[in-house]
Amino acid sequence: MAALKPCLLTGDTPTGQLHLGHWVGSLENRVRLQNDYNCYFIIANSHAFTTRVERPADIRQSVLDITLDYLSCGLDPEKSALFVESDVPAIFELATYFSMLLPFSRVMRNPTIKDEIRDKELGDNYSFGFLLYPVLQVADILAFRADVVPVGEDQIPHLEMTREVARKFNQLYCGVNSHAPDEDQLKEGGLFPILKPLIGRVNRLVGTGSPGKNGKLLKMSKSLNNAIMLTDNADTVRQKVMSLYTDPRRLKATDPGTIENNPLWIFHDAFNPDKKWVEESKIKYQAGNIGDVECKKKLIEVLVELLTSFQARRKQFEKDPGLILNILKKGAERANAVADETLRQVKEAIHQIF
Repeated sequence: MAALKPCLLTGDTPTGQLHLGHWVGSLENRVRLQNDYNCYFIIANSHAFTTRVERPADIRQSVLDITLDYLSCGLDPEKSALFVESDVPAIFELATYFSMLLPFSRVMRNPTIKDEIRDKELGDNYSFGFLLYPVLQVADILAFRADVVPVGEDQIPHLEMTREVARKFNQLYCGVNSHAPDEDQLKEGGLFPILKPLIGRVNRLVGTGSPGKNGKLLKMSKSLNNAIMLTDNADTVRQKVMSLYTDPRRLKATDPGTIENNPLWIFHDAFNPDKKWVEESKIKYQAGNIGDVECKKKLIEVLVELLTSFQARRKQFEKDPGLILNILKKGAERANAVADETLRQVKEAIHQIF
């Protein structure tokens, strides 16, 4: 009998269409691993209400846009379950139980929460739901007892919280020894595997704009208006790349250029498959023998070729909006079958089946 495939779970909060940072941070890995894992890709619409509570119609549209982004990148609904979080009720009941295993102080120590409060300048003006979403994310993952979660680097703190909850549940309700290694949790009788994060080959793709006030390059983000979207056409890509921030000390092509922390070369390293050209051009750039414009034109060619392949696939799905809804419905059916079984086993473990 063939061994069961391990489970992979990841997803996105629908706050707009996806961009190149999402591709190299996680999407690329998702496409690559579809044949090796039972894949569940969640569009976490409930999470979007933490910052867009007054814009429910926008959230719904973002769900549809992200589904199209997924399909355009090559996620195959015949191989993977694509679904909306709110269509899987078990997640929310599981979140209630898991929240009892997390001290409030632990949630507030989550650096991603701190970063979002700072970056979005929320101050004290955030909802209780904003603090609840890391717990929902724990439930998103544990509902499917995921073995692997492909994410961007900024999501690692959320995953560590998930690992803590899984260990605590296994110890408290399944009798797993507190000294049991993570890899032995299931053999020791635990319900939840201790997931392994899978970071994309580019941990944190920089944006196209200028650095922040502290001089550090900012992460690519639609909200910061420094992103190249997966739906950008050739003219838009050309405009964004030609205005790409590079080495401000380089006044002309003959001046030596800096490679390190230069977005132009970060992008070439991330997207240009011609590694020989990249390495040779870096040497020329540092010697002042090649200009920004020539290197940017090469980058435009590379990005347009990549995005054109996505967009051609996207157009096929855009022709039939009903197909998108059907894909999400079928994905939810597959997701519910797994999440409901997890919930049943959780309630059995905590003696709440009557």
